Amino acid sequence: MRTRVLTIGLLLVLAVVFTGCGGMTGTKDTKTIKIGSQTFSEPKILAEMMKLLIEKNLGYKVEHVTNLSASTIVHQAMLNKEVDISTRYTGTEMTGPLGLEQPIFDRKQAFDFVQAEFGKRFNQTVFAPYGFENTYALTVRGDVAQKYGLTKVSDLAPYAANMKLGTDTSFLDREADGYQALTKLYGFTFGKTYPMEIGLVYKAVKDEEVDTVIAYSTDARIRSFDLKVLADDKNFFPPYEAVIIARNDTLEQFAGVKEELAKLSGIIDTDTMTELNYLVDEKKMAPEKVALDFLTKKGLIK
Repeated sequence: MRTRVLTIGLLLVLAVVFTGCGGMTGTKDTKTIKIGSQTFSEPKILAEMMKLLIEKNLGYKVEHVTNLSASTIVHQAMLNKEVDISTRYTGTEMTGPLGLEQPIFDRKQAFDFVQAEFGKRFNQTVFAPYGFENTYALTVRGDVAQKYGLTKVSDLAPYAANMKLGTDTSFLDREADGYQALTKLYGFTFGKTYPMEIGLVYKAVKDEEVDTVIAYSTDARIRSFDLKVLADDKNFFPPYEAVIIARNDTLEQFAGVKEELAKLSGIIDTDTMTELNYLVDEKKMAPEKVALDFLTKKGLIK
């Protein structure tokens, strides 16, 4: 009787051990990989690319966690292990989570710094860039640019006090590379600022509720809404190369994920990303469809 009890007990222990080991190696029936994205189209498209690569090529379960309001929210979600993978931008990470008071303006040095520090501080892997940079751009309505002869940011100085600025919430809140630092460098402030989700910014400029917009350089709506990009003549904006960041414990737990994510490095240039954004924002295609078409064309999914 004692022998039988011991045997049953041993079998139960082994079952628990093997179940635990299965969880740690990331079997297809255990944990769901969560990919986070912000509110605008670009990170949503890229998140869908990652989701498709992992699901179709590896068979893991993937959830796309959408509409995270700011890069700081995405970062905290990854620290809290609520999100495993996300697309981020080197300029934002330098002055945000990594706390640099003065960003690094050399593109390679900026990437190397972000990659090394995320590994040390957060135990996260920063992959080689997708191949494009999505920097902030100060833009004005076409009619306003023509009226005042605006071609560069410095040209706004005599007029900014009577202008209304629309911007995403993140830019208005950040200290080192956000609104306060920009206006300090250029020596002027806008009469009113309106923080909002980026999609609403373009509606506001279309309705002439704002004169000036902090836009994203790969956003196809710059063209669609007749916005004039003003030259950053004092070199305020640091490099904003788009990169994948993943938690190391996720990469260790799920075999093959690191290799699949690496396939996206170096294959999306600025023109391509702008076109993909255009398909979603202007042609109203679903990010999932745009991602699928791109990966299929590239031969990256099975």
